[in-house]
Amino acid sequence: MSEQAVDTSLSDRYECRACGYVYEPEKGDSSHDITPETPFAELPVNWRCPVCTAKKTAFANIGPAGTASGFKENLSYGLGVNQLTPTQKNILIFGALALGFLFFISLYGLQ
Repeated sequence: MSEQAVDTSLSDRYECRACGYVYEPEKGDSSHDITPETPFAELPVNWRCPVCTAKKTAFANIGPAGTASGFKENLSYGLGVNQLTPTQKNILIFGALALGFLFFISLYGLQ
């Protein structure tokens, strides 16, 4: 028996290259009466960006939410940091900044 690959393209988000609006299938588009769980491929041909009215062809696939950003072939580089999701990267960066600030402030306790 062969297993079929899971099709994740149904949950992929698409970003407007003109204005940065992100179409998320889980949310749909209430301004054009697009119900939630509608994949980007099933949007009408005449659908336009709700922010800048760009055509559907102006959108680029940015993948599903919560995945590591960047090219798949580059995710193995960077001591594993490239495999972090954007949220995890923010926690790592700002957590390190906060820790550094606390160490700097603790120097005032030395006399």
